[in-house]
Amino acid sequence: MISGEIALYLFMLAAFTGHEIISRVPVILHTPLMSGSNFVHGIVLVGAMIALGEATTVTQQVIGFIGVFLGAGNAVGGYVVTERMLEMFKSSKKEGAK
Repeated sequence: MISGEIALYLFMLAAFTGHEIISRVPVILHTPLMSGSNFVHGIVLVGAMIALGEATTVTQQVIGFIGVFLGAGNAVGGYVVTERMLEMFKSSKKEGAK
Protein backbone atom coordinates (compact mmCIF):
# COMPACT_ATOMS: atom_id res chain seq x y z
CA MET A 1 0.00 0.00 0.00
CA ILE A 2 1.23 3.50 -0.83
CA SER A 3 1.54 5.87 2.15
CA GLY A 4 -0.25 9.22 2.11
CA GLU A 5 3.00 11.14 1.73
CA ILE A 6 4.08 9.14 -1.32
CA ALA A 7 0.57 9.34 -2.81
CA LEU A 8 0.64 13.13 -2.50
CA TYR A 9 4.08 13.24 -4.13
CA LEU A 10 2.86 11.04 -7.00
CA PHE A 11 -0.22 13.24 -7.46
CA MET A 12 1.90 16.39 -7.59
CA LEU A 13 4.31 14.76 -10.05
CA ALA A 14 1.41 13.59 -12.24
CA ALA A 15 -0.17 17.07 -12.14
CA PHE A 16 3.09 18.75 -13.16
CA THR A 17 3.76 16.24 -15.94
CA GLY A 18 0.22 16.50 -17.27
CA HIS A 19 0.41 20.29 -17.26
CA GLU A 20 3.73 20.27 -19.12
CA ILE A 21 2.40 17.89 -21.77
CA ILE A 22 -0.85 19.72 -22.36
CA SER A 23 0.59 23.25 -22.11
CA ARG A 24 2.36 22.79 -25.45
CA VAL A 25 -0.96 23.58 -27.14
CA PRO A 26 -1.38 27.35 -27.75
CA VAL A 27 -3.73 28.89 -25.18
CA ILE A 28 -5.60 30.94 -27.77
CA LEU A 29 -7.05 27.74 -29.22
CA HIS A 30 -8.69 26.54 -26.04
CA THR A 31 -11.38 27.81 -23.78
CA PRO A 32 -10.56 27.48 -20.08
CA LEU A 33 -12.85 24.44 -19.93
CA MET A 34 -11.00 22.66 -22.76
CA SER A 35 -7.62 23.45 -21.24
CA GLY A 36 -8.76 22.15 -17.88
CA SER A 37 -10.11 19.02 -19.53
CA ASN A 38 -6.84 18.32 -21.32
CA PHE A 39 -4.91 18.93 -18.10
CA VAL A 40 -7.04 16.35 -16.32
CA HIS A 41 -6.50 13.84 -19.15
CA GLY A 42 -2.74 14.29 -18.76
CA ILE A 43 -3.02 13.61 -15.03
CA VAL A 44 -5.19 10.55 -15.71
CA LEU A 45 -2.65 9.21 -18.20
CA VAL A 46 0.30 9.58 -15.81
CA GLY A 47 -1.73 8.11 -12.94
CA ALA A 48 -2.79 5.15 -15.09
CA MET A 49 0.83 4.51 -16.08
CA ILE A 50 1.87 4.51 -12.42
CA ALA A 51 -1.02 2.16 -11.54
CA LEU A 52 -0.06 -0.16 -14.40
CA GLY A 53 3.54 -0.17 -13.21
CA GLU A 54 2.41 -1.20 -9.70
CA ALA A 55 0.01 -3.92 -10.96
CA THR A 56 0.76 -7.42 -9.73
CA THR A 57 -2.24 -9.49 -10.88
CA VAL A 58 -3.58 -10.00 -14.38
CA THR A 59 -6.81 -8.18 -13.48
CA GLN A 60 -4.88 -5.15 -12.26
CA GLN A 61 -2.74 -5.19 -15.40
CA VAL A 62 -5.80 -5.33 -17.66
CA ILE A 63 -7.50 -2.46 -15.82
CA GLY A 64 -4.23 -0.48 -15.87
CA PHE A 65 -3.80 -1.06 -19.59
CA ILE A 66 -7.36 0.08 -20.28
CA GLY A 67 -6.71 3.20 -18.18
CA VAL A 68 -3.52 4.01 -20.10
CA PHE A 69 -5.24 3.37 -23.44
CA LEU A 70 -8.23 5.59 -22.65
CA GLY A 71 -6.08 8.34 -21.09
CA ALA A 72 -3.79 8.40 -24.12
CA GLY A 73 -6.80 8.48 -26.43
CA ASN A 74 -8.19 11.52 -24.62
CA ALA A 75 -4.87 13.38 -24.68
CA VAL A 76 -4.26 12.58 -28.35
CA GLY A 77 -7.83 13.56 -29.18
CA GLY A 78 -7.18 17.00 -27.71
CA TYR A 79 -4.23 17.44 -30.04
CA VAL A 80 -6.27 16.23 -33.04
CA VAL A 81 -8.96 18.79 -32.28
CA THR A 82 -6.26 21.47 -32.00
CA GLU A 83 -4.85 20.54 -35.41
CA ARG A 84 -8.33 20.79 -36.95
CA MET A 85 -8.81 24.19 -35.36
CA LEU A 86 -5.46 25.37 -36.76
CA GLU A 87 -6.52 24.24 -40.23
CA MET A 88 -9.63 26.41 -39.96
CA PHE A 89 -7.51 29.52 -39.49
CA LYS A 90 -5.21 28.90 -42.45
CA SER A 91 -5.79 30.89 -45.61
CA SER A 92 -7.69 29.04 -48.31
CA LYS A 93 -5.69 30.82 -51.06
CA LYS A 94 -2.81 29.01 -52.72
CA GLU A 95 0.59 30.75 -52.60
CA GLY A 96 0.73 31.19 -56.39
CA ALA A 97 -2.88 32.41 -56.78
CA LYS A 98 -3.86 36.07 -56.81
